[in-house]
Amino acid sequence: MNAHNVLKTLFLTEKSNKLSATLGQYTFEVFKYANKHAIAEAVEQTFKVTVRRVNVQNYRGKNKKSRQGQPSVTSDFKKAIVTLKAGDKIELV
Repeated sequence: MNAHNVLKTLFLTEKSNKLSATLGQYTFEVFKYANKHAIAEAVEQTFKVTVRRVNVQNYRGKNKKSRQGQPSVTSDFKKAIVTLKAGDKIELV
């Protein structure tokens, strides 16, 4: 499985920046069918780092209403928090 078929984006939020600075954990949005082994392999290939642990969370889309009052739902997504070996880091632009 190719890395571009597993990883979607890197989350850049206050919480994820704090985790990366203190604990060496980086947060990615991944495709729904990706498992922990595929995520670890994709991160290692893409960024040339060693992955120690992968935690995965599934998020359900939130209920919304349009201006006309029609109900809709935002997209479901899957988030992965990847812990790297001590000393490794991913260089962000």
